[in-house]
This record gives sequence, structure tokens and C-alpha cells, in this order.
Amino acid sequence: MRVAVDAMGGDYAPVEIVKGALQAVEELGLAIDLVGDEKQIYAELNKYHAGDLVRVIHAAEVIEMRDHPAVAVRRKKNSSIVKATQLVKDGAVKAVVSAGNTGASMTSALLTLGRIKGIDRPALAIVLPGENGFTLLLDIGANVDCKPRNLLQFSIMGYLYARQILGVTNPRIGLLSNGEEETKGNEITLAAFPLLANAGFNFIGNVEGRDIYRGVADVLVCDGFVGNIVLKAGEGLAESLFKIMKEEIMRSITNWGNRRVTGAALQEMQRRIEFAEYGGAPLLGVNGVSVVCHGRSSAKAIKNAIRVAKEAVDNDLVNEIRESIMIAEKKEVDRTDAQGSA
Repeated sequence: MRVAVDAMGGDYAPVEIVKGALQAVEELGLAIDLVGDEKQIYAELNKYHAGDLVRVIHAAEVIEMRDHPAVAVRRKKNSSIVKATQLVKDGAVKAVVSAGNTGASMTSALLTLGRIKGIDRPALAIVLPGENGFTLLLDIGANVDCKPRNLLQFSIMGYLYARQILGVTNPRIGLLSNGEEETKGNEITLAAFPLLANAGFNFIGNVEGRDIYRGVADVLVCDGFVGNIVLKAGEGLAESLFKIMKEEIMRSITNWGNRRVTGAALQEMQRRIEFAEYGGAPLLGVNGVSVVCHGRSSAKAIKNAIRVAKEAVDNDLVNEIRESIMIAEKKEVDRTDAQGSA
């Protein structure tokens, strides 16, 4: 399997991107196309023994973080993210991974790959670590304003991702709201509740914000405005609490042996909550595998994002979503016809 990686995307590009891609080649047995400025890429590759599984695809332009996504994708046709996504469209690679401008990654995927038939709006999904494993949250920013139908489609895609990729036999689907009661929520969540309840999967109802990290639901659905705030607030809180905890614990421990034991425990805790462990966010609902990474992605995060892309391809996730959406649409048509006959 060959995966295209935007070598110029992210705060630490191309250094960490190239390093992470090479780790993926070694650990996952993949072939990689590094897309971007060939001089900069080769400067990094020459530090390692890359081998024949790594190719460099030159792209003269870069879409910067400050660029307007839609405008930049249309104007910078020779940018690393656009060329990397085009490789998927052309069938030269199976997936694309980028830590660059998130909006540009999504826009490039939408314009180049297109949406799966029946999907109104693709969604970004992310795995959140918690007390009892993880929770898949979507959407985390692809769609600021949503309709109830969008949330239904997010739940279907999230259910499939949790089952096919994360290995949950019968994923529990929750709707993020301001109360557990069916009557709680804003207009969108109130209208989405019966849609999810009648969708035919394991819908557990509304889930409050305090339960996000408690493992109450395997999949948690919300609009991208709420999801992005949840994600960024969680990241900030985790980093701050970990820093405070480490400072206070180490200040109170004077014995060197105890410090080593405590330090090891803190490292394990950091590993469990670090976003690098979970890779990138797949853009679910497009006609191809596109994984969007955190702008601050390290080599480890890039390697794991490539792993996420590989798993999506291995499990034929795009076709699984396509077939499930077709079934859901047929059920909706049959339900509407039955109500009309009555």
C-alpha cells in the first residue's frame, strides 16, 4: 500500500513529517510518497536510509496557515496538499495525510475526491482518551453549522468507524447535549434525537459534557462548532493539569528513587492522553481516505496518522459508509411512504 504525505504541512515540517513517514515505512511496511519541495525533503531524507519504498513528488507551492482555504486550493494547484490529494484521485496512492492548513486539507478532499453519494457534509472524527478506553467524537470542526440530518449521517459514519477501525462490536452512540433528558438541547439536537433513535443502531440518548471522558459512549455526535471547542478545551485542560501535577508532585518528592518511579508513572499518564498516540482525524464522507493531523504533530503523531489511514483502507471504510448510507436512505424513503399511505 502506498500513502501520500504532505511533507510541507505542519509547524515542524518537513523535519518531523519526513521522520514520521520513515517510521511508518519501517513499522507498518508501507510505501510513502512525500509531496513538497524536493530540496527540503531530500535534505531530511539524506539523514536516513530511506530505501526504495519512499518516493519524492515535487510541489513548488505551500498553502500556509494564514491562507484562506478555498481560495488557496483553487489558486495553488501546485501546492503539496493539492498534489497529494490528487494522487489519491488518480489511484497512484490509497490515502493522503496532512498536518497543514486544516481547511485546505478538507477543501482539497471535497473538490478533488468529492463526497460519497448521500453524504451532505463530511465530518472530522477524533479519538478522545478517557477513563475506560476512548470515545470517538465527530464533528470536530468541518461543519460549524449543521442540520439534524447531518448529525444522523455523522452518527452512521461514526458507528462504522468505531466498529470497523476501533474494533467495538456494537458501538454506543450518544448525542452531545446540555442534559440527559430527551427534552434537553437546542433546536438541532432536539430534532436530531428522534432521527438517531430510529436509525436502528445502539443509540443511548443524550450525553452531557461531564461524561465525555468517562466512556459513557463509544461515539459522540455534535456539530463542528461544539466539537472543536470540546477538543481544544480538552487539550488545553489536559496540558495544564499535567504540568501542574508534575510540578507539585516532583516538588514534594525528595527521594531520588521515588522520583524515578513517579516520573515513570507520569510518563505513562502523558502517553495515554497525548494526541500523538491517536494520530490524525479522518475526514469521513469523502470518496477516498484523507487524514488531517494536528498542526503541532511530531514524528510519532505523523506515523500514527499514517496508521489510521492504513486501517481505513484495509477495512474498506469508504465503501462501508457508501453502502450504509444507501441503506439508511432507503429506510427513510420507506418510512416516508408508509406515513403517506397511513
